[in-house]
Amino acid sequence: MTRGAGALECSFFVSFLYLRQMIEKSEIIATTEEFLKNSPDYLVDVIVAADNTITVEIDNDNGVNIDDCVRLSRHIESKLNRDTEDFELTVTSVGLTSPFKTRRQYKKHEGKEVEVLTRKGEKLKGTLKFSTDNNFTIEVSKMVKPEGAKRKTEVKEEQIYNYDEVKYTKYQIRF
Repeated sequence: MTRGAGALECSFFVSFLYLRQMIEKSEIIATTEEFLKNSPDYLVDVIVAADNTITVEIDNDNGVNIDDCVRLSRHIESKLNRDTEDFELTVTSVGLTSPFKTRRQYKKHEGKEVEVLTRKGEKLKGTLKFSTDNNFTIEVSKMVKPEGAKRKTEVKEEQIYNYDEVKYTKYQIRF
C-alpha cells in the first residue's frame, strides 16, 4: 500500500510541474517594446523555451551598446516575479551574420552587400538596393557573353523578392 501512495505523490508532483504557468512571450514582447519605445534600439525577436529560458534579441541602426542590453535585462527582470516563476533571461544584440528577422534590419543594411537564399534554393550575393513593407531589391552581378562578343562582360541586374520568397537574407562581411 505504501508503494502505491508514493506513486500517487510522484504522479501529483509531476502533474503539478506541468500545470505551472509558463512565461508568456507576448508579456516579454510588450515589456520590451514599452522599454524601447523612446530608444534607437528595436526588438528583433523573443524566444521563450519550455523551461522558461528567455532570449531577447535587439538591434540598433548604429550598433547595440552592452549597457543597453543590461538596462533592458534589468527592466524585464523587474516586471517578472521569480517567486512565481523561475526563469533564465538573456538580452543580446543580433549577431552580425545572423539572418534578418525584421523589415527594419533590411532598411539598416540598404546599400550593403548581402547573401540571399531563395525558397527555390538559389543563393545570390549582391547589394541590397532598397526595401519596402512588401519586398526588397538586390543588385547582382552576372557574367554574360553578349551576342557576337568573344568575352563575357559583367552585367548588373536588379532583382525584386517578396520576403516570403526567401529562406534568409544575411549581411556579407568583407575583409
